[in-house]
Amino acid sequence: MKKYFFVSALCILSLSSCATIPEGVTAVEPFDQSKYLGDWYEIARMDFRFERGLNNTKANYSINIDGSIKVVNSGYNYTKKEWKEAVGKAKFVGESNKAMLKVSFFGPFYSGYNVIALDNDYRYALIAGKNLKYLWILSRYKTIPDEIRQEFLMKAEAAGYKVSDLIWVSHDK
Repeated sequence: MKKYFFVSALCILSLSSCATIPEGVTAVEPFDQSKYLGDWYEIARMDFRFERGLNNTKANYSINIDGSIKVVNSGYNYTKKEWKEAVGKAKFVGESNKAMLKVSFFGPFYSGYNVIALDNDYRYALIAGKNLKYLWILSRYKTIPDEIRQEFLMKAEAAGYKVSDLIWVSHDK
């Protein structure tokens, strides 16, 4: 009986602390959390069910009372003609000067959120999820310069991402 409890507890623990980064990809270091906070527009993403059918997608990062990062994602569902919002929290996996975090929108279940490219002024960011199915290009603006776009695409492709699968987000609202 104790053996089954231990295995069950281990499985739950592994699910709740699931924060990984794809093999061969490294998180930005040094990283300044205070410069990263605020609004970011989603320029491109790999399609996945929680953002399917959304455009005008945006994320806002701020500090919670407990020191974790409050994450507010929003977007417009152009099929249903309504705004959607999801509120979650992020925590650093290790030291706060390394941009390797875990994010949760569903209770104790976390997933990887890794800033893998970032310009010096914190205007453009390339984000890797826990594996090669999750990738985002973010900007402080509704557009991104072509040279940054190309740099991020080359970095993602070198890491193994199929960049032709990216969805380029419209910001028309």
